[in-house]
Amino acid sequence: MKNLALGFAFVLPLMLVASTAFGATGGMSDTSVKYVAYFFAMAIAAFGGTAAQSAAASVALDGIARNPSAADKIQTPMILGLALMESLVIFTLISVFLV
Repeated sequence: MKNLALGFAFVLPLMLVASTAFGATGGMSDTSVKYVAYFFAMAIAAFGGTAAQSAAASVALDGIARNPSAADKIQTPMILGLALMESLVIFTLISVFLV
C-alpha cells in the first residue's frame, strides 16, 4: 500500500506538469481534468475489485481445503459475493461513461 501511495504521489504531479508543457493554453482544461479523474476512478475501482475478489476466493478455497464436505455451502455464497464485488466495478465503469 505504501508503494501505491508513493506511485500516485510521483505520477500525479508529472501529469500536471506535462499538460502545461504540451498544452497551448498553459494549463489543464476542464475536459482533461475530467479524463484524468475518470482514469483514476477506474484504476482504483479495478484495483479494489480485484484485491477483494482475490481475497474472497483465497479464503473460500482455504475453507474448502480444510473441510471438503462443506464445499457446497461455501461455493454458492462465494460466487454471489464475487458477483457483487464485480458489479461495483461495472457500476464505476458505467458512471464514467455516462458522465
